[in-house]
Amino acid sequence: MAIKWILEREKELVIGIGSCQYSHSIKNPFTLGERMLMIWLTLKSENLCDRCILVPIPDTDSKHAFWVKVVQYCAPPFSRVYSNDPLTRLLFEEEGIPVHSIPFFDREKLQGTFIRRLIAEGNPLWESLVPDPVKNIIKEIGGEKRLRKIFEIQKQ
Repeated sequence: MAIKWILEREKELVIGIGSCQYSHSIKNPFTLGERMLMIWLTLKSENLCDRCILVPIPDTDSKHAFWVKVVQYCAPPFSRVYSNDPLTRLLFEEEGIPVHSIPFFDREKLQGTFIRRLIAEGNPLWESLVPDPVKNIIKEIGGEKRLRKIFEIQKQ
């Protein structure tokens, strides 16, 4: 929904896949390749591939001052950013790059933290909250089992 909303305002969209070096954690349970495939197949199913570019963006840990430069290094040229994250907004605005907010669409349900918890708990509601390509990939790679194990490990 957010991508379609942005594409109503922009000709093309660079989609940054953040924390690309992390996987198998509660916040980032999937590998970069798995995340890229989920996004790409979803864009393909919506006929949006020709207007979007996927770009892996690594974290710089606590070195926030360098992060915008890392994004600029990894991504093709861009003139504005869409994000609701306060730190992202601050960092880009300090570099003189305008940041636009994105409306929240059904935020209580369409939130990664909530959906990951549903998957880990075995609640089938998650399947209706993600696009079919995402659901299919999670099932194909054993993502439900992976999330259950990650949540179990985290509790220890």
